[in-house]
Amino acid sequence: MQYVDSPSVLSQNDEKDSSSDAFRSSFLEQCSKVNARYQQQHEDACSKLAVLEKKWAPGMPEPELQNWKAELTSLITQLEILSDFAQTNIMASRRILEKADAVLGQGTAQELWPEVSKLSFASLAGDELPLHKARAVWRRCTAVPVSQGTLVDAEPKSRAQRVVQPIPTLTELDIESFPVGKISRVWIALAEDGMGLPIRVPVMIARGALQGPIVGITAALHGNELNGIPLIHRLFKDLDTQTLHGTLVAVPVANSPGYLLSQRGYSDGSDLNRMMPGKPDASGPQVYAYNLIQRIVRHFEYLIDLHTASRGRINSLYVRANLRDPRTARMARLQNPQIIVHNTSPGGSLRGAAMNLGIPAITVEIGDPSTFNETYVKNALIGVTNILSQMTMLPDQETPSDYEPVVCSRSYWIFAKSGGILTVYPELATWVRAGDLIATVKNVFGDVEEEYYAPQDGVIVGKHVDPVCQTGNRILHLGVADGELQAIVDDGHM
Repeated sequence: MQYVDSPSVLSQNDEKDSSSDAFRSSFLEQCSKVNARYQQQHEDACSKLAVLEKKWAPGMPEPELQNWKAELTSLITQLEILSDFAQTNIMASRRILEKADAVLGQGTAQELWPEVSKLSFASLAGDELPLHKARAVWRRCTAVPVSQGTLVDAEPKSRAQRVVQPIPTLTELDIESFPVGKISRVWIALAEDGMGLPIRVPVMIARGALQGPIVGITAALHGNELNGIPLIHRLFKDLDTQTLHGTLVAVPVANSPGYLLSQRGYSDGSDLNRMMPGKPDASGPQVYAYNLIQRIVRHFEYLIDLHTASRGRINSLYVRANLRDPRTARMARLQNPQIIVHNTSPGGSLRGAAMNLGIPAITVEIGDPSTFNETYVKNALIGVTNILSQMTMLPDQETPSDYEPVVCSRSYWIFAKSGGILTVYPELATWVRAGDLIATVKNVFGDVEEEYYAPQDGVIVGKHVDPVCQTGNRILHLGVADGELQAIVDDGHM
């Protein structure tokens, strides 16, 4: 006997086929546009590299050599950006196809990915080869020759040599005492340890030759949140104090005890970002927090506080700010993040303490803990320089983003009700719909104990990645874009 589908089933299948065809056409069209942009930049870079290889010659006059090095450095940067562009679009294509499988049925990704992988931007060999070649040209042409006998006849040297001058320790940040037109480095003592020695934080002060505001940048207030450190280093490396308007003050490690222990909290585990503004006569971390505010932060006119996700979690590049305050709302948008979350700051936070002192402050979350996320650091640095440029501290023009950030009126965490082995499915900065499966918890025998579904539409701000899950562990940070900005809103972020 032969069975025939009912008209309603046939209609549903036709609609699904039509949707699948429309998606396929639109998806491949967008991939082709990405590929065209990639190929053009790739061909331009390869042509420039060929020209630079021909221009180089041993014994070039110094001015020509410096110009040549500058051109090659610019080209390598261009190729690194192109590599990031390709990787970002490869990941985006995979995520889109995963979503398509869920909506249109399994097999969509299997059908379309081979076609994508034929495109130039999705070919790692084509993407990496010119970058590696450019770096090889740099190494070959800028290598310093070692004269014969140098390694044998040279005087022995100690294995470690200090190359910096001793840095003074102070008990107060007196900005007016530092020279104009220069970058100064000091230690600021905030407490004392059991040996009676100062517990210090490093502070970098760039006093511009021209008048302007005082902007403070803090990093590693949570000791294992490190991405702010290379951001500060790169920012100060490229600063020209002769054209700088105002003063830039940076604290690369605001929680030195936690940093030395590679942990989030103070030496006793206390969260400094829940103790601000601290107390002058209380526990050790409270005194430390009080002195951080009184000796350093209160001198700022603006504050950018740099963080990352906590241990076992990962974050998108996002900003927490009070969007009802036009000053901090502007700073948040200039940062060019993936996501902006309206948040009036939890009690005890550094951002909240600064705002209470009349200092506009935002928190920038830059990727993951205990590591340097190169792409996130570069993008966050662009955002920081945008803020400084908008304040006319820097002569540079603001760098517009290639995308509009998702603006969330609020956000919240979803917590695990039971313990076991956790898997969180959505990727960072992607959207989920109400009812989508977002996580499962299995027992150690592999049986599913709990399934978690999105309670409403939202964007993934951050998520837990450590599979070992206990009752009460955070699962997923969901941002909600419903447009209404409350006077007080706190995501319970810890």
